[in-house]
Amino acid sequence: MTRLISFFCILLFFGYAPAQSQGLREAEPDEPKYAESRPRAAARDELTVTFSKNEVELDFRKSYMASEAQLYTAIYEGLFSYHPFTMEPVPAAAEDWELSEDKKQWTFTLREDAYFWNGDPVTANDFRAAWLSLLEPARDAPYSSLFDIIEGAREYRTGAARNADNVGIIASEKKTLIVKLNVPASFFPSMLCHHSFSPIHASMLKIENWSLAPPVSNGPFRITEMNEDNIIFTKTDTYWDSDAVALNKITIKFTETGDAASDLWNSGEAHWISGDVNISTLTDRSGIEVNAMFATHYYYIRSKEKPWNDYRVRRALILTLPWDEIRAGHMLPAKTLIYPLFEYPEIEGLSVTDTEEAITLLAKAGFPGGAGLPELVMRITPSQEAARITGLMASAWKEILGVPVRVEVVPFHNYFQSLKLDDYTVGSLTWIGDFADPYTFLQMWRKDSNLNDAHYHDDDYEALMEKSMLEEGETRWATLAEAESLLLERGSVIPISHSPAINIVDTGELGGWFPNALDIHPFKYLNFKAFRPLPGVVLGK
Repeated sequence: MTRLISFFCILLFFGYAPAQSQGLREAEPDEPKYAESRPRAAARDELTVTFSKNEVELDFRKSYMASEAQLYTAIYEGLFSYHPFTMEPVPAAAEDWELSEDKKQWTFTLREDAYFWNGDPVTANDFRAAWLSLLEPARDAPYSSLFDIIEGAREYRTGAARNADNVGIIASEKKTLIVKLNVPASFFPSMLCHHSFSPIHASMLKIENWSLAPPVSNGPFRITEMNEDNIIFTKTDTYWDSDAVALNKITIKFTETGDAASDLWNSGEAHWISGDVNISTLTDRSGIEVNAMFATHYYYIRSKEKPWNDYRVRRALILTLPWDEIRAGHMLPAKTLIYPLFEYPEIEGLSVTDTEEAITLLAKAGFPGGAGLPELVMRITPSQEAARITGLMASAWKEILGVPVRVEVVPFHNYFQSLKLDDYTVGSLTWIGDFADPYTFLQMWRKDSNLNDAHYHDDDYEALMEKSMLEEGETRWATLAEAESLLLERGSVIPISHSPAINIVDTGELGGWFPNALDIHPFKYLNFKAFRPLPGVVLGK
């Protein structure tokens, strides 16, 4: 999942702000996290959340934004869903499953009481049809390459095979879904938590614009109102686990500015801000939640065209970079692409500057002193931090290697679409892992991945990734770490920092919200706790 994190918000919190932004404190263990100056929620079954204003794509086949993934937890549900604290997979539409002896065939039994909000039962064919729809070659869905683990999926989505019946997704009975994998994959249930593996109601399959009418969905909530400023979710009585859902209504407010979000927090209307916020204007800062996240902000060098498809040229570029200066001011500077979670092996990463080796490599590639190199175009968002980082990169490449560089600024609302074009050399993203496994980062750089904006293609890398698919445990970790090391050494990705998750949330009043590595907080589990006043405060009637 990609997300543009507000550098203003991050810098404010981590000390690069005017004096008034300092003095944050944590609540005492027994102290509610809401202050006397901030009103509590009037209705205990209605929640208001703010998101930064942006166009919302309701069709999960087309989406890859983290903010949309959070919204989808209200309306869509796959075979498994995320545990709100551990992010481990928990059974959702799947009531039971069996794994074959060779660990390549999964047979899922759907819940008899799984329904769409209109009362139609959720069937195995709703899953099969949805997944095959997402894999259609003409659709070019962002997450379709995740399905490559399924037998025949890669061939079908790339157009190498046209018969969908050859894809290992079989609705053998109304409530029985069989999925055949190319190789064993112990992480498959974690992958199935992702929204791209949700079912689609038959009436929605051929509709290309889901914003014209609320989608017929199968999650704990349904959309009852939507405009450019708000989305209103209401509880779905037909949901199989509706008795466990505490909220009856969720209002999502899209704010234009961080100040507008702060105002909603200060007034007590919003009890969670997920998006841009002006921390310095918050009257009650006890709700600031910052946690490490399975996410990395990085730049990448596109490998589609000459001479950038020569890894010697890319490596020359990264060997000239002043790493300490580039990563200065970041709380979690990153030498690697993958955040060091789990029992994943430690690798060296990128931290060495060697200008002599860079000059030698460029000459060996046929460009001594930069002679003959085309213009290198860096595409960034209108951010002071992006301008600072690219300025350092451009100076190093011009002065040391003689590379002609131009920096191009693209507005936020057009930026992600512009990264799909072929008119630039270097771009940047912040990527949040879709499930708790290094594969969610490394599969992006495979030659057939729809998420491979760098157009990276390396046979050695492909061989390592294929090898890892046949392994488990520590052996698999070691192979994936070797693949990541190769990716870094050959200069396709330039990691800058591991990104913290920043939320403003009243966890003293709002239950079921937990900080976690994916920064996903399923709406199903949210509830208002019994109110306790601050010590010495008497509540009026």
